[in-house]
Amino acid sequence: MPLVQVIVLAVLQGITEFLPISSSAHLALAPWLFGWKDQGLDFDIALHIGTTISVLIYFFRDWLQILANGLRMKGLPRFSDDIGLERNPNLLWYLIAATVPAGILGLLLKETVETTLRSPYLMGTMLVLVGLLMYAAEKRASQQRTLAEMTLADCLFIGCAQALALVPGTSRSGITLTAGLMRNLDRSTAARFSFLLSTPIVVAAAAKDALDLRKMEGLGAELLWGILISGVTGCLVISFLLKFFRTNSVKPFVIYRVIFGIIVIALAFARS
Repeated sequence: MPLVQVIVLAVLQGITEFLPISSSAHLALAPWLFGWKDQGLDFDIALHIGTTISVLIYFFRDWLQILANGLRMKGLPRFSDDIGLERNPNLLWYLIAATVPAGILGLLLKETVETTLRSPYLMGTMLVLVGLLMYAAEKRASQQRTLAEMTLADCLFIGCAQALALVPGTSRSGITLTAGLMRNLDRSTAARFSFLLSTPIVVAAAAKDALDLRKMEGLGAELLWGILISGVTGCLVISFLLKFFRTNSVKPFVIYRVIFGIIVIALAFARS
């Protein structure tokens, strides 16, 4: 694979995995749009391992705090600066419960997701629809609630929304951010919870992917570069997004999703 394709795809994965614009659609469509040879499943796996590492690194202290609170481990120092985590001792169990819907559907629909649902028409449609839903959710939301106030019902609602991310073009971060806004979380809290909720799913998927890669004769330099570049890019994008949502709207991402979705559908018609 040419080095420029390795770099472009790795940066693309690092950016789109966390911005609410769908990484699966971008990775699937990039070779199709640029006329490149498909990078193959092994390289996609490497990129996802890279962004999984970035989530673990960035939210390591948050997860230590969540685990300490959930297991009622007293006398430990505060790990995270987010006081909301400390004030919600049940968050660990809420996150576990919220992970179940996506986990079950992922196992049941794995083959369908990897074949039937990878249509550019469907991806384009989901890009547009979820973008419009995101915009409507922000407009209607009071955006007054934080992690400290989240309930089991909130987490299950967002967890069920996460299951919809199995459809390419939906975006895990996009649909869970939207669901969080529907539950009147503020934008920054909705984004933070979206990342925390994604951690168990992406770690489990990355662990399986890593085992699959071990069966290969060798990783190869391109896979290692893909992991490194997507991981570094992912950390930078997470930091940017959490700061961005403190004072800014989801509108730029909505506009991008709608325009990109329309372009994808139009190109699919033109090439059919």
